Amino acid sequence: MQIYVDADACPVKDEIYRVAYRHEIPVIVVSNSYFRVPVHPLVSRVVVSDGFDAADDYIAERAGAGCVIITADILLADRCIKAGAKVLAPNGKPFTADSIGAAVATRAIMADLRAGMGSENIGGPPPFSKNDRSRFLSSLDEMLVRLKRGA
Repeated sequence: MQIYVDADACPVKDEIYRVAYRHEIPVIVVSNSYFRVPVHPLVSRVVVSDGFDAADDYIAERAGAGCVIITADILLADRCIKAGAKVLAPNGKPFTADSIGAAVATRAIMADLRAGMGSENIGGPPPFSKNDRSRFLSSLDEMLVRLKRGA
């Protein structure tokens, strides 16, 4: 088991480390730029090129059964689910085979709306909240317990 983190815009890295330490599961933090990660035997950092989707490609190529991917990127989530990985958004909501199609379609619709109306007329996601952080901690812990049990 491993946890891959799409880290450039991830607001829950500290929470990921805490849960990973408790479950003794390695964490691979993937980003386009260098930033500090804890010095711990379970945490490693991979800095990829700044090419378009380089971090996504790195994660997707390694995703599979037994992997947990933390990302808000819907297209990366779709790729990882197809590879057999479990995927969790930073707000604690899991991406699943049943939900990813609707998420991809909604993303496409929103991109079309932004292109036609301009981004100033379309709201973005709601601000990240304490409830999101709490839901994430609970969801990640539950996901790891289920993977350990083979469910």
